[in-house]
Amino acid sequence: MVVGTDDEHEITWRVAEGLSNLLDSGYRLPSELTTPSREHHLNYRLYVAPDDSWSLAVVVWSVGQRAPVHSHETWGVAGIYSGAEHEYRYVKPAADELDRPLTPAGEQVWRAGQVTVCCATDDDVHSVAAVGDETTIGIHVYGGNIGTLRRRSYDPATGTVRWFVSGWDSLTPMPAAASA
Repeated sequence: MVVGTDDEHEITWRVAEGLSNLLDSGYRLPSELTTPSREHHLNYRLYVAPDDSWSLAVVVWSVGQRAPVHSHETWGVAGIYSGAEHEYRYVKPAADELDRPLTPAGEQVWRAGQVTVCCATDDDVHSVAAVGDETTIGIHVYGGNIGTLRRRSYDPATGTVRWFVSGWDSLTPMPAAASA
């Protein structure tokens, strides 16, 4: 799905179509990848391409957990496997607009079975929260190794930027399908 073009809009369209088909197929994640943490959302690595050109992850949220406002620094597609995710988008600030409050760009609630292009290099600032009454689980595909990419976290009130690397959460023991 990610070979044959460098156009991220074409890539995300292809990935979104494939992810939508996967969610529609009745695919079941191993139970080890569906249990949330009380402390924070979990990022499980399912696959990372040998050249780090893309990665596949499962993100698991307890009800009420919310990620800080952040960027991805690459394209990304998210499919909701279960639960619901409330996305808060912001206009990506230009280099000369840093340290100013972020401009809200809309909200959307994504529900089980829905797929969204969550980020592109020109539209890449959001926060997400698990809403509803069940664990929210997303299957995410990114244009790089999202666990090792240097990314931005924003204070939406001030525009202050902090750089971070999210890393990967691990399972004990790691299911065979999740090792990469």
